[in-house]
Amino acid sequence: MPAATIDPGTGCFVVGDARVFPVTLSNGPPRGGSAPDGGDAWAEVAKAGVTFLRFYTTWGAQPVAGQITTLIENLEAASSHGLAGWVGLDPVAWEGDQAVLEQIVNAAKDNPGLGAWKGADEPAWNSRPTAAVIAAYRTVKQLDPNHPLVLIQAPVYDTTHYLPATAPIVAPYTPGTDTHGFDIYPLPPGKHSPHNPNQTLSIVGDLTAIIGQASPGKALWMTLQAPAWSGTPSAPTPPADIPTLQQARFMAYDAVVHGARGLAFFGGDVARVLTSADEKLGWNWTYWRNVLLPLLTELRDPDHNQALTAPNATFAVTANSTDIKLVVREANGFVYLIAVRRNATVTGPSEVQFRGLPTGITDGTVLGHGASNPPRPFSVETGAFTDLDAFAPYNSRVYRFQLPG
Repeated sequence: MPAATIDPGTGCFVVGDARVFPVTLSNGPPRGGSAPDGGDAWAEVAKAGVTFLRFYTTWGAQPVAGQITTLIENLEAASSHGLAGWVGLDPVAWEGDQAVLEQIVNAAKDNPGLGAWKGADEPAWNSRPTAAVIAAYRTVKQLDPNHPLVLIQAPVYDTTHYLPATAPIVAPYTPGTDTHGFDIYPLPPGKHSPHNPNQTLSIVGDLTAIIGQASPGKALWMTLQAPAWSGTPSAPTPPADIPTLQQARFMAYDAVVHGARGLAFFGGDVARVLTSADEKLGWNWTYWRNVLLPLLTELRDPDHNQALTAPNATFAVTANSTDIKLVVREANGFVYLIAVRRNATVTGPSEVQFRGLPTGITDGTVLGHGASNPPRPFSVETGAFTDLDAFAPYNSRVYRFQLPG
């Protein structure tokens, strides 16, 4: 991948001259593996719009030279498919093994398959020394100024009491990263963050807001459950504990409206929930087909992608229901309004009214997603419109408006 930077105005990754909304598989299918149709697995996910594959190595568990050789092979294979690697640096990203850290970064920094670095894993939860995490970041950036480093926090920070992470807890790590985020796996409810006051799917947006408060001036990148993690029961129990397409779509947009400018999807390689057919292929192609592929097809649609990468608008739009959260974006003569209903039940009007658009706008479109949800036009009057299609719990919508003139 060419040099990547963070746009300070939007928090987006910038590759070349283009703002990019990164989508990462953590982890993706095995290198050289097959998709269900017999095609190459990495070619399949790249075609759908995946940006990064996470390559995670426990550095030092084996001879480092051999681990670097495997990493370079992964990066070169990723590049050949138009993908890039999100390369983990734990534990050398905090334990102070300067020579090994420099060896890894120097070996990979100029590889066209490198996309971003991953620093110390869940550093607040794991009580990693902030000074060491920041020092490792500075080493990486000195050696490689061309690729961002990402820190992902856990939603809990106390290993004895599992207390919820807060902005003051994770903020000290902010100088040690270009991009800051949480991982959060809401199903089964309460398992991943048991003492958080919010045990619903909308904990995703809560945590995105927290990391934003802790990380002024940094890009935000959230890691979401897709489909399973270590707390997911084994098959055949898990269907209710694995996000559906509607739930996954809501969590993605809940993160976006709270400031996320990139998403990683975790759990495709969790063996306990694989079908027998997927087990043979080493990855959860069933979940890919039913959930991730339809979601990525939507996110990579040109109009949706514009909404994900556009700068925030300079004006505010409000909704007449407190359980609607939204963000307004503006680019290239269009306004985009991304809205989610965050409650598990409807507590406000089901037909939601929005106000605050520029008064010259007279019509808009609800962008389509999936065959059963085609685009819908509607009228706008004096900066306001009402979505006459009932806004259901955990629903997400993207509205597009052309600016006059």
